[in-house]
Amino acid sequence: MQLGFVGLGKMGKGLVMHLLEQGVEVVVWNRSADAVEEVKKFGAIPAATHAELVSKLTTPRIIWLMVPQGQPVDDMLSSLVPLLSPGDLVVDGGNSFYKDSLRRSEELLTKKIEFMDIGVSGGPAGARNGACLMIGGSPENFVKIKPLAKLMSAPEAIAHLGAVGAGHFCKMIHNGIEYGMMQAIAEGAAILKKSDFKLDLAQVFELYNHQSVITSRLVDWGQKALAGDPELSQISSKISATGEGEWTINTAKELNVPTPVISASFQVRQESATTPENFSNKMVSALRGQFGGHPVKK
Repeated sequence: MQLGFVGLGKMGKGLVMHLLEQGVEVVVWNRSADAVEEVKKFGAIPAATHAELVSKLTTPRIIWLMVPQGQPVDDMLSSLVPLLSPGDLVVDGGNSFYKDSLRRSEELLTKKIEFMDIGVSGGPAGARNGACLMIGGSPENFVKIKPLAKLMSAPEAIAHLGAVGAGHFCKMIHNGIEYGMMQAIAEGAAILKKSDFKLDLAQVFELYNHQSVITSRLVDWGQKALAGDPELSQISSKISATGEGEWTINTAKELNVPTPVISASFQVRQESATTPENFSNKMVSALRGQFGGHPVKK
């Protein structure tokens, strides 16, 4: 199997390494040559230009984009698509807004280029060892991508969810849910810390993560953060937001679905830059650092 891959950030690099270990031929391009050199050592085929990337792939080509959402995706498509042939398939594996994916699919189809959207969850560790893939696209294109997607994903962590847009739509909602869950965990941690019992929060979270109702990866990451820094003294109280929570809220309004929990958690993030430092906000930041490798240090 063969794949063209554009974008070797913390997620893209992990996906490429995981595929290389399973014998997939991966031709890579990245804006920074250092990342290309790093994966080249493990068998990736480097491309210095988009034209070289395309030339090293046999038709019909499959090219996976792993670049930041928004204009960077459009810019990448503007550069790549003129080099492609009818029947080639472009996959957007980043966190794009689903309506952008619908637009891009329509634009590419006028040039007879196929398009799919795949939401990738699991953070850098998931990308490196097996991610969760939420796939949108035609049934025919799913057949094309399925062998590669199965190699990228953890066991049972792949599903074709519907037509183009469905993958990024479900990833958007996933991240909105994540906002609410993280906020609840953080608020609980803050209450535990404030109590008179002088609790060892890492011990409490370790217990929570053994057969309790809230046992989860997020609780596990919370335990790891607290074990390493019980006061979260090195963690910023400012919580970054990457867009998906706000998209979820706006989409819910369009569909007339109330979202009090997700909306409140998003508001906390929006206000965190001007809110006095507090443990709850630090905990959300710590969780983001644990699962996503996001910069959260002071």
